[in-house]
Amino acid sequence: MKRIIIALVSLVLCLGAFAQNKKEKLPSKEMGLQLYSIRTLIGNPELYAKNHVEVFKKLKSYGYTSVEAANYKEGKFYGVSPKQYLKDVTDAGLVSLSSHTSHRLSADELKNHDFTNALKWWKEAIKAHKEAGLTYIVTPSDHFPKSLEEAKTLCDYHNEVGKLCKEAGIIYGYHNHSFEFKKIDNSDVVWYDYFLQNTKPEFVFFQMDVYWCMMAQQSPCEYYKKYPGRFTCLHIKDKYELGQSGMVGFDAIFRNYKTSGMKNFVVELERTDGTIDIMEGVKRSANYLRKSKFVKPSYK
Repeated sequence: MKRIIIALVSLVLCLGAFAQNKKEKLPSKEMGLQLYSIRTLIGNPELYAKNHVEVFKKLKSYGYTSVEAANYKEGKFYGVSPKQYLKDVTDAGLVSLSSHTSHRLSADELKNHDFTNALKWWKEAIKAHKEAGLTYIVTPSDHFPKSLEEAKTLCDYHNEVGKLCKEAGIIYGYHNHSFEFKKIDNSDVVWYDYFLQNTKPEFVFFQMDVYWCMMAQQSPCEYYKKYPGRFTCLHIKDKYELGQSGMVGFDAIFRNYKTSGMKNFVVELERTDGTIDIMEGVKRSANYLRKSKFVKPSYK
């Protein structure tokens, strides 16, 4: 009898472990991570060289399928060549999806509507990004225009950058914060709307950061309806890890993906609430998305 009881207990424990493992298995979904999120681990060449192998391996194990770079400088990503960066990413089983890269016009260039030197810089940058296997280049922020004239110059500039990217087979976009939803001085014109209206869809998409949109007291879904198809790659973000604050309507955002034009999305964490480390926040965000019935496995 004692042997039978022990056997039954062992069977129950095994079945419990099996059920637990089965319960924890989450569906695979295509989702990227903005590497700025883990800047304390790989945010400069020294940290990258020390930690990128282990960090990329963890991102893959959490369910991330791609990454968005945030450290392009002088032809290199995190201090390594574009080809080496691509190899580092692909060796971990990840996709080199995109990069946040910018080159602002100087005050004189902005005043004179002169993009000559800036576009020379971009040609070299685009070449490096092509070698790094990227689908998207995204400008993470730019000047807030002081006038409608400056606004037109900035739109013309981004159109030219986008044209160069398209010629190279790369898709170019702009990432917002909250300030873009303010009105341009001495006008009733919202800069973000003007930006959308005066850039060409074939050259410029908008990587809406849904958290910053909400912080500006705007609705991402209303912008999708107003400018359908312009939001090819989204930034999915919350105050801390995804779903923690309850501030952002992620379900509605993902349900309206067809209207937005979204083909990819990238998760970003600027910080955690201090009770967990950043990698745990990154992991919890991945789990939140993998559990959501509104997030599709792929949008392509």
